[in-house]
Amino acid sequence: MDPSAPITQDVMTFPRKEMPSDKINLVGLTRDALRQTLIDNGTPEKQAKMRAGQIWQWIYQWGVRDFAEMTNLAKDYRAMLAEKFEVRVPEVVSKQVSEDGTRKYLVRIDGGHEVEVVYIPEEGRGTLCVSSQVGCTLTCSFCHTGTQKLVRNLTAGEIVGQVMMARDDLNEWPERGAPKDETRLLSNIVLMGMGEPLYNFENVRDAMKIVMDAEGIQLGRRRITLSTSGVVPEIHRTAQEIGCLLAVSFHATTDETRDVLVPINKKWNIEKLLEALREYPKATNSERITFEYVMLKDVNDTDEDAHRLVKLLDGIPAKVNLIPFNEWPGAPYQRSSNNRIRAFATILMQAGYASPIRTPRGEDIMAACGQLKSATERARKSRKEILKEAGQAI
Repeated sequence: MDPSAPITQDVMTFPRKEMPSDKINLVGLTRDALRQTLIDNGTPEKQAKMRAGQIWQWIYQWGVRDFAEMTNLAKDYRAMLAEKFEVRVPEVVSKQVSEDGTRKYLVRIDGGHEVEVVYIPEEGRGTLCVSSQVGCTLTCSFCHTGTQKLVRNLTAGEIVGQVMMARDDLNEWPERGAPKDETRLLSNIVLMGMGEPLYNFENVRDAMKIVMDAEGIQLGRRRITLSTSGVVPEIHRTAQEIGCLLAVSFHATTDETRDVLVPINKKWNIEKLLEALREYPKATNSERITFEYVMLKDVNDTDEDAHRLVKLLDGIPAKVNLIPFNEWPGAPYQRSSNNRIRAFATILMQAGYASPIRTPRGEDIMAACGQLKSATERARKSRKEILKEAGQAI
């Protein structure tokens, strides 16, 4: 495959239905697109850059949704904005809070589709796990999200809108005129929710540029981690056009096993993936690539697997996140024992690789890694299972 060729989905997506509104949603527009949209709707060209900057700050720095509150704009101009535009983020359908403080949101986007977003509070930081697609194309056999077919890519507005929605819920928009508070409840973003971010590259890139903007949400690039299952031709682009940290859903040390666990491996195998990672321009000892490795009993958790992984990582600034498998109803795998996981970690650590064992979070609300799936899809699957058990044709 030509490495410069554009990446396209392997499946057709349903056409996106807009919400019943004739107003233009400004959330998710790049700075240039916002400026041009204002010009197209009557803002004098000489004023457009300044106006775009003012509106940008109101939306992303202060979290303001009502144009009437944008007080450094003339009253008649605010009225024009309210007539033609809106500031709309995904709608929260439900929120669940785990015993460990993890919050899982089910949010509705245009067309009535739903995605899940997870906020994980930790000591000194708070991480938001953001979705990039409705469903997923990748059918990774250990992942609950992978059992839901891809419906469509999320827009840049729907991706950055998840961050804005979470800041609403955490009541974390700064107060105008108050001293700047450097503590952040939402301090980190991981693109590890529903979907493969690199199959939706442009929208993910534009959303993250808004998140990183110095006059907006203001999260540094090292506060953002993009996780890919291995879309090799887009990995280099991620460094050049987003510049965030990179994580890879690795999960196996042989192509035979990875073909089953992460079927994209049939397109770009372990050798091709590792070659791209060795050339990743952002990979340094201070910005290591994270290898995500879910621990599956009797599948990928042997000492031999650990030793193979050490050899595969040679020459890549890397750390390995060992993830105890988060079981879900009907899952074809079991979690490796704690002793087996610790033995695997010891081999990696003795070879010089940091290998923290991830503490499962939000399991009681199905918010843990690999468990995300929209409520409507869960209900649909449950109904099918019930009919099957009753001996009825589906």
